[in-house]
Amino acid sequence: MLDIFEKLIGDKKEYREMMARVKALPDDYRFVYEKAQKYMWNFTAGDGMDMLKVQYDLIDLFEAGAAEGRPVLDITGKDVASFCDELIRDAKTQAGKLREKLNREIAEKLGGGEA
Repeated sequence: MLDIFEKLIGDKKEYREMMARVKALPDDYRFVYEKAQKYMWNFTAGDGMDMLKVQYDLIDLFEAGAAEGRPVLDITGKDVASFCDELIRDAKTQAGKLREKLNREIAEKLGGGEA
């Protein structure tokens, strides 16, 4: 039980540090980050740990872009949703989980091996 408690404390500390980095971004970057984060969390599956890596990568990318003086939309493009979709392509998402379940259930019922 103590290990779980220590992990939660560590996770909260790590999250606070991540959000401090976001807060330090220029206003436009912070706005786009917060909107993108909210959008991407809609697709998370399980405990969301896959999504945290995506969030850290996005912060790194935005920090680098801001340091170079680039406008945030030069990094994301105007279609920020598509940019986010590409970022979460390899993350374990709810949509991916649902696709896997559908294919598995059909394969189990109708045969044909792995879907």
